[in-house]
Amino acid sequence: MSADLELSLLMIGVAVATGVAGIRWLRISQREHYEPVVTLFAIRWWRSSLLNAALALLGLAGAIGVWFDQWYGWAAVLSQVGPVGLGVRGRTSKLAWTPRLIRLASVVGVAMAALIAYSWRLAAPGRAVIGLILLPAIVDLIAWVMGPIERVLGRKWVTAARKKVAASGAQVVAITGSYGKTSTKAYIAHLLGGAPKVLASPASFNNRMGLARAINENFADGTKVFVAEMGTYGPGEIADLVEWLPPKVSVITAIGPVHLERFGSEERIVRAKREIVDGAEAVVLNVDYPALAAIATEEASRRRVITCSSGGTNADVTVGEAGVQFQGRPLGRPPESALAGNVACAVAAALAMGATHGEISHRLPGLPVSAHRRAPLKSPDGGFSIIDDTYNANPAGAAAALAMLEGVAGKKVVVTPGMVELGSRQREENRAFAARAAQTADQVIIVGRTNRRALAAGAAGGGASALKVGRRQEAVDWVKSHLGPGDIVLYENDLPDHYP
Repeated sequence: MSADLELSLLMIGVAVATGVAGIRWLRISQREHYEPVVTLFAIRWWRSSLLNAALALLGLAGAIGVWFDQWYGWAAVLSQVGPVGLGVRGRTSKLAWTPRLIRLASVVGVAMAALIAYSWRLAAPGRAVIGLILLPAIVDLIAWVMGPIERVLGRKWVTAARKKVAASGAQVVAITGSYGKTSTKAYIAHLLGGAPKVLASPASFNNRMGLARAINENFADGTKVFVAEMGTYGPGEIADLVEWLPPKVSVITAIGPVHLERFGSEERIVRAKREIVDGAEAVVLNVDYPALAAIATEEASRRRVITCSSGGTNADVTVGEAGVQFQGRPLGRPPESALAGNVACAVAAALAMGATHGEISHRLPGLPVSAHRRAPLKSPDGGFSIIDDTYNANPAGAAAALAMLEGVAGKKVVVTPGMVELGSRQREENRAFAARAAQTADQVIIVGRTNRRALAAGAAGGGASALKVGRRQEAVDWVKSHLGPGDIVLYENDLPDHYP
């Protein structure tokens, strides 16, 4: 076989491997809101098993060896059958060919095509092979470069949403926090009367384009209140949201290590969340968290501050054994399944929006159950009980879910992949959670590899046995075959399949 034919076949192989691998990395980019974290996920996946580690070494060997003999480049091409376990189409987080993804894929494709053509022309395949191996970093780089462009392209939708809210005269309640945002949002919408007068942003539409879409697609005539959940991965994001969606009332539900991996410190988390206060007439703060108690003191001279608490009495709104109280006045009792801290924040926000004590007392017992957040369920056959906490991924919420198991008779099982994005505290937090789970439950089932070592180490110190499974469905099947009437399972968190 001639050298030219060998080179041509190798370049075709690199192009095919780029297409297959690229879809995997693009799916992660989309799932992570186009943040430049694909490289981090790639490292996690290549380290997730001995097979994937071997494939990664094969790829690196090919990328080095191709500079000496182009046949070594095939090792890099063949390595792209991995990471094994990371699907192209996806099971829980499927790839969606949105306009933004198409633009990103097009630029990545053109860049890689140019690199392959350049390498082909120079008869130097090493450049294309290295590009293949570094494809996750290339996706990250292009997504980062395209960020400002995407912002400009989305401006018309944001402008339309801002005009729609302004023209309606609707007042905005803005909610942020390390956790508790979605439940608090649902509680506030209920306490203020619900649709059609009140519109809450759906699901996790909590960034710039998500909120603009929620308004443009769902804002109806007569809407008086828009309850907006606002999330952030870094400084400046919430400040931008409140600039075009100025709140009458701002709520900060909690501060914790969620997204600590991205922020770097809890101090930066506090500063980013605090941006929601700017411009608000009133602010609701959960003073169970010292950082929020400090903000309450600082903001008291600037705007109305309503403090709330689920554990103490030194707050305006408290939720405890005596039910909900506002400055010592009883307002009623929420459902047992309602999350106390979130109820306190919601009641405080409703009061700040002008709801009367009577309206709140009337609506409190009917607070909606937050789906997948400590939701009590029954198995399909009506046998064993289920606590569905699959949308919860923070240490405080996980501890509260475990508390629901304490005192329950029958066999108790905890199914979990652990918690993520906790930065330097991730191993410690997962180990502590598994230790408590092993003391509370009879069986701990560890799903996936992301936190397997930390969870197994924690569970080893408790009284329960630990079972390791690759996928959640394996754990579900085990539960169905081992639990019966009177037994209970806690499903704590559920990572999408772009995590190993």
